[in-house]
Amino acid sequence: MQDDLMLIQDDAADSMKKAIGHLEQELTKVRAGKANPQILDGITVDYYGAPTPLNQVANVAIADARTLTVQPWEKNMLQPIERAIIAANIGINPQNDGIIIRLFLPPLTEERRKEFVKRVNNEGEQAKVAIRNIRRDAIESIKKLQKDGLSEDTAKDAEADIQALTDKHIVLIDKHCEAKEKEIMAI
Repeated sequence: MQDDLMLIQDDAADSMKKAIGHLEQELTKVRAGKANPQILDGITVDYYGAPTPLNQVANVAIADARTLTVQPWEKNMLQPIERAIIAANIGINPQNDGIIIRLFLPPLTEERRKEFVKRVNNEGEQAKVAIRNIRRDAIESIKKLQKDGLSEDTAKDAEADIQALTDKHIVLIDKHCEAKEKEIMAI
């Protein structure tokens, strides 16, 4: 029984760490005023019929604080890359000069900053929901063990441990969101 209990707690902790990792990855995609190649993560390009990540068909670099450059390894990939960037709807229009694609990031207006803060808070809320779902599943598993003969005191202690783990991860999510919000709102 104790082994099963430890397994449930370890699985919950591992899943919660993955949820935090996913949140961190999503927050890097929200731009905070300066050029960052990670904005283009998740964009796939039609590479000879196969959806391929952008960074596998082109070199993405920072030209200056507000400009990204995308240089395809094959010249005939310019149009598909440009279409993929437009289709990704990241709020940046690509400038294609026949050799390289430039992405000029416009300066953030107050309104746009507030939109990004809303997006960050939405990502944070989704992460919190994921954490709470993990907690619910872990507590259900503990209750099943209790029906199979686990003592009530041990089950209550395990549930308290899961709740403490949940609280710790919720605070971590709030810290990540606050830090990103400060980064976005800094002029």
